[in-house]
Amino acid sequence: MNTGELVALGQQLRVDSVRAASAAGSGHPTSSMSAADLMAVLFARHFRYDFDRPDHPANDRFVLSKGHASPLMYATYKAAGAIDDEELLTFREKGSRLEGHPTPRQLPWVETATGSLGQGLPVGVGIALAGKRLDRTGYRVWVLCGDSELAEGSVWEAAEQAAYENLDNLTAVVDVNRLGQRGATRHGHDLDAYARRFQAFGWHTVEVDGHDVDAVDRAYGEALSTSGQPTAIIARTLKGKGVGSVQDREGLHGKPLPEAEEAIAELGGPRDVRLRVQAPAPPDGAPAGRRTGTPDLPRWDKGEEVATRNAFGEALTALGTARDDVVALDGEVGDSTRAEFFAKEHPERYIECYIAEQQMIAAAVGIAARGWTPYASTFAAFLTRAHDFIRMAAVSGSGLGLVGSHAGVAIGQDGPSQMGLEDLAMMRAVHGSTVLYPCDANQTARLVAAMADLDGIRYLRTSRGESAVIYGPDEEFPVGGAKVLRSSGSDRLTLVAAGVTVPEALAAAEALEGEGIAVRVIDLYSVKPVDRETLRAAAEETGCLMTVEDHHPEGGLGDAVAEAFGDGRPVPRLVRLAVRNMPGSASPEEQLHAAGIDAASIAAAGRLLVGEAVVS
Repeated sequence: MNTGELVALGQQLRVDSVRAASAAGSGHPTSSMSAADLMAVLFARHFRYDFDRPDHPANDRFVLSKGHASPLMYATYKAAGAIDDEELLTFREKGSRLEGHPTPRQLPWVETATGSLGQGLPVGVGIALAGKRLDRTGYRVWVLCGDSELAEGSVWEAAEQAAYENLDNLTAVVDVNRLGQRGATRHGHDLDAYARRFQAFGWHTVEVDGHDVDAVDRAYGEALSTSGQPTAIIARTLKGKGVGSVQDREGLHGKPLPEAEEAIAELGGPRDVRLRVQAPAPPDGAPAGRRTGTPDLPRWDKGEEVATRNAFGEALTALGTARDDVVALDGEVGDSTRAEFFAKEHPERYIECYIAEQQMIAAAVGIAARGWTPYASTFAAFLTRAHDFIRMAAVSGSGLGLVGSHAGVAIGQDGPSQMGLEDLAMMRAVHGSTVLYPCDANQTARLVAAMADLDGIRYLRTSRGESAVIYGPDEEFPVGGAKVLRSSGSDRLTLVAAGVTVPEALAAAEALEGEGIAVRVIDLYSVKPVDRETLRAAAEETGCLMTVEDHHPEGGLGDAVAEAFGDGRPVPRLVRLAVRNMPGSASPEEQLHAAGIDAASIAAAGRLLVGEAVVS
């Protein structure tokens, strides 16, 4: 396309953005209009993509970080022939593929769900990492950011990771239109303010008039020729560009244009400029096949003392030996999570994210988008910092393995800042998630391997301290199952435990049996989904369930068990033992006792319950 054709394409993208938002009666046309020339030049001159083969290994990748500007993306798809005008005008309708903020669930050309600002660039870093370190097919990653979202700390986590990894295959295009949702942005049109920040993190920067298509073209060319560092193109634009009544005016964010037909006429009316996006060249050689064999998992004998975090590290390493698609990421605590075991054996597939949990999850999302199987690990407590990224990963339909170590009060003297006591609730609330909490090494190893073949967000909770191995190495642990560790025909109470509370529940049951009180014990290692049939049978046969969890009472094991009776079945008597105090520093044994979830406390609660049942 020549200069005149690029200008016409930019105007067409503006017109179609206005039309789509007008048809929907909602949307963000002015935010789309500011970046129209940036998109026109990128897709016409520099982006290499085969819309008929979105999985082409050499395709460039585009991420719309300012996801509210989705009308612009959809208008570009129309220009490229990927969708037609009829579909464009279904924007935001029920059942339409063209959602208010883009997701990859129905559109194969979308890399990741965006709309929660500050996430596109971090995910783009993950895709670029996959391209440079894993895929090695030479594709480039382009991320269109808004200036408002640069206030998010996650953007600067991404900026540092990208520069540290020398991601010269990554270009961030910042649409500096100076207006946010409620007024002017922090830095307005001060391009140099943004440039200084990116430069401080080690990026190459280019400042440009975002409506001068020739200047934008040269800026993209400069990004392509820059070696050894990522590039940020910082473009001065005007929100609502091209329509005098809305251009660079406050108070019009997220609203259709009030006089859409007049605005369309002012922009030159509808056009039918056809955009021919150049397909990528085939990669050098055929992409290497990925082995997905069965791992030779580590094995432990019953009675051995092993921390489940150690079992995770060893099992993940074995999985990485059997499967070339497995990638490990960690937040600079690999010596604690035991992800370092994987790093030593498979350094080419290990990514250190340092103390940047948001970037770690975003990188995992980007890597998963390229067909890899990532496992990201840190302390369970610190995953809460990245919850929004986990939530958005579920919106994307991403497949991620997440591992939270040092869970609960059982970690001991480190105190409450290090204790994951909310993680089960957080992970259970994520749409389509799987939540697993093993109690011993063999169980952990089996579940680590099983996670690789699950869909969606799968979370494994591991413990710091050593615990006795209670299962044999050939025991099976199906996701959604449970293990009945003790039972008899005369059981008067069922203890439901998971993780560190399983040995405590077994010890309590042993003590109660010595007093003539038969107690059933269930290891509910699959917290989501739960084994409803086993729980319902126990409730019917024993009359009372007592959950014991090293977690706050809200949203954890107790709630998971209660929800197993949520379809009209009678709810049994359910008692919940959980961490209701605010822990301090103390030994693990003292912590469990103070929280009322050690063997002695469980046994005492069991005596009371059985006594009350006899009286009643």
